[in-house]
Amino acid sequence: MVAAAAALADEVGAANLTMGLLAERLGVRTPSLYKHVGGQEDLSRRVAALALSEAGDAVGGAVQGYAGRDALAAAARAFRGYVLDHPGRYAATVGMEPTGPDDPLAAAAQRLLHAFTAVLRGYDIPEPDVDHALRALRSLCHGFATLQSAGGFQWSADVDKSFEWLIAFADRGLRSYARQGRQ
Repeated sequence: MVAAAAALADEVGAANLTMGLLAERLGVRTPSLYKHVGGQEDLSRRVAALALSEAGDAVGGAVQGYAGRDALAAAARAFRGYVLDHPGRYAATVGMEPTGPDDPLAAAAQRLLHAFTAVLRGYDIPEPDVDHALRALRSLCHGFATLQSAGGFQWSADVDKSFEWLIAFADRGLRSYARQGRQ
């Protein structure tokens, strides 16, 4: 049922995913869904956890065997690809906070976080700055991918070239920052 909800979110958008619409898609009455989920909030959480888990797998798999710029490029491309392929389910993750350490959303978020942390190991970012670097990478990748997904790049420049430019920009910034931190 969560997979069907996630697919539906990709079609109609996370904000438009409702229990009624999902029930219609599944060919059941809405009250039947309550045997499986606690309501709209629970359904949205489950879609968000699925999306973070899938994105974490995509990024984690993409960076295997790579380091430095190659790992950064692989992670960024995998993340962008995931968001473009699954815009609704990814949108469900934005602003969704885990309710506690046992929340499946927390484990799924950690999976994605660990994949990007692996990228940063290749840059020798000082430990106190890893959180800042992770936030910077998430902002760059999330911002670009969600803007592109929403049709936010309407001018003439090739979007793929712009994305490669963003990767090069992030790589230079991370390398420069790591050198600066060791001085």
